[in-house]
Amino acid sequence: MAIFIVRTLQDGVIVEDEIDAKDVADARAIRARDAVVLSVRGKRGIARRKRTPKFALSLFLQELSTLLDAGLVLIEAIEALREKANDSAAAEILGKVLATMYEGQPFSKALAAQPLVFPPLLVATVESSEGSGQLPVALQRFQHYEVRLEQIKKRVTGALVYPCVVLTVGAVIMLFMAFMVIPRFSAVFETMQQLPPAARAMLAWSDIVKAHGTMLLSGLAVGLVVTVLALRTAAARSALLRAMWRLPKLKDVCHLFVLARFYRTVGLLLLGGTPLVDALGLAGKILPADYAGRLALALEQLRAGCTASTVLAAHGLTTSVAERLLRVGEQSGDLGGMCERIAHFHDGALDRAIEMFSKIFEPVLMLCVGGMVGTIVVLLYMPIFELAGSVQ
Repeated sequence: MAIFIVRTLQDGVIVEDEIDAKDVADARAIRARDAVVLSVRGKRGIARRKRTPKFALSLFLQELSTLLDAGLVLIEAIEALREKANDSAAAEILGKVLATMYEGQPFSKALAAQPLVFPPLLVATVESSEGSGQLPVALQRFQHYEVRLEQIKKRVTGALVYPCVVLTVGAVIMLFMAFMVIPRFSAVFETMQQLPPAARAMLAWSDIVKAHGTMLLSGLAVGLVVTVLALRTAAARSALLRAMWRLPKLKDVCHLFVLARFYRTVGLLLLGGTPLVDALGLAGKILPADYAGRLALALEQLRAGCTASTVLAAHGLTTSVAERLLRVGEQSGDLGGMCERIAHFHDGALDRAIEMFSKIFEPVLMLCVGGMVGTIVVLLYMPIFELAGSVQ
């Protein structure tokens, strides 16, 4: 057992308390019985989240739905997948699923027994489809959901890769000039009595880098390692997100990303047969803390009899287009389908925002790096040009 600090929302107030539990999932489950859980963390590093086992979830769902469509019974299909598994970890995971099902437990309970492998959203989707006999359809729908989320993440990551590469190349060029190019010119500049202030500052910078290069590079490497390790913690990620939310344009893009993921999740659950309140509650677990708090207040009003479009709009969980589509879905009785339409609409807006960011930011970044390198070159040759002019 370990001690966890759990932040919950109770009657509109955020409360922190300590709980003894086996792991993070257990602590979350204990407090979720009577409150909306916002975050869970180990106290003073006593408890660490277990490492998630490697398991190709999307491939497993695709193969399982194919076998079920072919006419195999669920247990037979899972047994076949376990026998063909080349990875011992995957075989062990499927073996645990089968062991639970052999005891007479449903498939959803077998998945819920391994929360580090099978997310709660998948468990809820499977549970809602077990009674209707639509398990293959539910698995295909969830697999499509996972693929779409992965595509969005790759699109966002891809938009950040190019600037990082440009900055890295620019840093390498600057270091090369500081170590190799500028020292060669400094020997020529020593014969000159007067140098421009900018040229003297550049030579001083080169001397510092050359004299303490090892220490500077070591400090840079340590800083990068510390930054990477810090970003793996929940506190650092939360701080980074708060900083991103303060930037107006970036805040709009993040808002679109959060809403697209939220409505895609709600649509998946509603189409699988999950009641609206339960679907919103489950989807709230993927929201940032600020959004989760607003959703909890919206759920209270929804239980009191208000419509979903009204309460979600009142708490800033919609856009103008999303609010209109929700109203149409409520009137037509196809709220799940409308949630997927909302997610698709916001995905398109997010793609356009990322594309616009790339078109604007990448050339500006290239100009900045080129400007820095060009400035150094001009400062290097300016004294030589002045010397040549004085000789003439």
